[in-house]
This record gives sequence, C-alpha cells and structure tokens, in this order.
Amino acid sequence: MQLPELIKTADTQLLTVTQRQNVVMQSGSGVRMKDTEGNEYLDFVGGWAVTCLGHSPKIIVDALTEQANKLVNSSPSYYNLPMLEYTKLLVDNTCLDRVFFASSGAEANEGAIKLARKYGQKQKDGAYEIITTTNAFHGRTLTTMSATGKAIWKDLYEPKTKGFKQAEFNNLDSVRALVNKNTVAIMLEPVQGEGGVNVATQEFMQGLRDLCDQENILLILDEVQTGFGRTGKLFGYQHFDVEPDIMTLAKGIGGGFPLSALMAKEFLNIFEAGDQGATYSSQPLAMAVGKAVLQELLDENISAHSELMGEYLHQSLNELSKDYAIDNIRGHGLLIAFDVGSDIAGHISKQCFSDGLLINACKSYSLRLMPPLIISKSEIDEMLAIVRQYLTPINYNAV
Repeated sequence: MQLPELIKTADTQLLTVTQRQNVVMQSGSGVRMKDTEGNEYLDFVGGWAVTCLGHSPKIIVDALTEQANKLVNSSPSYYNLPMLEYTKLLVDNTCLDRVFFASSGAEANEGAIKLARKYGQKQKDGAYEIITTTNAFHGRTLTTMSATGKAIWKDLYEPKTKGFKQAEFNNLDSVRALVNKNTVAIMLEPVQGEGGVNVATQEFMQGLRDLCDQENILLILDEVQTGFGRTGKLFGYQHFDVEPDIMTLAKGIGGGFPLSALMAKEFLNIFEAGDQGATYSSQPLAMAVGKAVLQELLDENISAHSELMGEYLHQSLNELSKDYAIDNIRGHGLLIAFDVGSDIAGHISKQCFSDGLLINACKSYSLRLMPPLIISKSEIDEMLAIVRQYLTPINYNAV
C-alpha cells in the first residue's frame, strides 16, 4: 500500500484527537526532521518542548541500544541498575528527596494530587482541596483536566473530579481568598506553557511559598514543560529561589523517550504499598535514557546554552519589533512567546510549515518557540527570516 493510501486508511482508523499535517515524518537529526518525501523542517516545536537534545541524539541511541541488549523490563517489583543510578543522579541535582517514575506528565501530576490528598488525610484533618490557576495546564486525565484552568474544558466530561479551585495567575490576593480549612495544596506552573508562556513573578512565587508555610499547605510545581534546562536553569524553581514540596517532571526528562517523574520532600514519603504504582515505573530502558539525558545536560552545561540562546532570541525579536507588529515578548530560556498584533498566528504557523519551519500558534495572536536546547544562533536567524515574511509591517507614515 502506498503512503497516500496508508494515510487515508489511518484517518479512518485512528481516533480523532488532533489535526495532523498531511506529511509522514521519517527521520530527524539535531534540530531538523525530514518527511518521507525528503522535505526538511527546522523544528521550533521540539515535540512540544520534549526533544531537548535534538532529534535522535547519539547519547539516547547509545543508551537505548546498550540497555536493550541487557534488560528491557524487570517489573517495578525489583530494583534494576539504571534505576538506582538515575535516582541518585536526579535527586542529587534537585531540592527534592524522593522520586516516583512514570511515563507521562499527566500521570506524574495525577500522582502529585494523590500525594497531596494523602497528606491532607494524615496531617490536615482530611483536607483535600487544591488551588490551581487560570490558564494552567496539567494534563488530560479526568483529574488533571479538573485541575487545569482551560475555560473550554469547563463543561467537558462532567462530572469531573471535584476539589479544585482556581485563582488568578500572578494574583496573590486571589489565592489567599480561596484558602480555607479544606485547602491542602497550591499547584501551578512557574511558567505557564500551554497557557501562552505566562511567567510567574518573583513576588507571586515567594508569596505562595510564604502562604503555604503559614497555612501548613503544600506547594506543588508542575515543571513538566519548564524542567531540564528549558528555561535557562536546570529547573524553573531556581529562577525564584523558592523550593517546592512536590515537583512533577516530564517532556525534556527523556529527550523524546516516554518518561516522567513525581518528586517530593522527605516528609511526604507517606504512600503505603499499593497506594501508587505503574506497570512501567522505573523500567530499565527509561531509566537508562533518563540518566543519559540528565548527565548530558550537566556535562555540557546545556542549561547555560539555553539561557544564552534565549537572550539572543529575545534581543532578535526586540530588534524585529522595531519594524513589525511584535510585542509582549515573554518567557525564560528557550520557552518564549510573542504576540503578532492580530489573530494571524495560526496563518503564520501554516505558512511557515510550507516553508519548512515548525512553529506553534499557542493563541490566535501568539506564537510560541520551544526548540531543542542545542539550537544555534544561525538556526535562530533562519527561523526569524522565515517568520518575518508573514509578520505585519509597522507603517510609520500612517496618521
């Protein structure tokens, strides 16, 4: 069967969960992918901030190959060597003490919610409510959708999990107003990714930490998108000098391999056997990849490179804004978004795709940039040259 027929057949057999481009990606190297027709694409989506080391990096290929020749799966009932080595490396490089490994960000966030409610049962007279924020995104399970602040999900899949209240992002008074005897935790992203790259302020983050300490409630940071060098620091919380009680990780943690983690302070080591689990938790392949990715990030100081390239990207966008309708340039490191003056972001994204550039329209008026962390200045310049063709020029002669 030829590719067009295969695609047509797949369209009748795959559940419709996203609008896919009519191409078949076949290979990738560095910051580029190729489709089956040989067309090349400069990737500024990065698998949705996943491919932190680029496409098919040797470090991951080697880790998978070596481990696959030894042991693919041993079940979570037993230790395996990559699990032991990776657990130590990860814990040693965070402010958290304990870790549970899973396969997706939603699964890690679901576990964080369960852990917080377990804490409420044991330490806070059954407190169970968790305060989240507007425009947040925490996943697509029923519970994580309930925690998410997307208005379009408000009435979807009812009845959803109860016990979530949503405060205004970056509004500490809004959070304080929702705290009551049933509150067990506050959960947020230090930089809202899917919400449009909204950056928490220092005042907000410090205020949340102080509020949690005062009220004996937990601070949960969803670092699914901000972890592993994405923001120019190894983890997003490091921008604020604020430590979470619970942190969730995914996306860049495996550089493209399905992996996530739930991390917690020692006092939250309160799950009992059977409370939490996953068939593929800590499986050797994922552990080998996770260790390889983190070690590469540390050895090559890729977080610093991400910060440097982010600064260059900010400067370049600021220069471009002198001649084109660009404003509200925001983000940290290589998680950046900017507004394009009107509801043309989707159109720009489609035109860029035709020109071999993958870029995300996170809102009708905003473009989001989240390329592999190994991106270079010349590749940033190449991206901007493509995008510039479709931006609205500023008419300084207009009255």
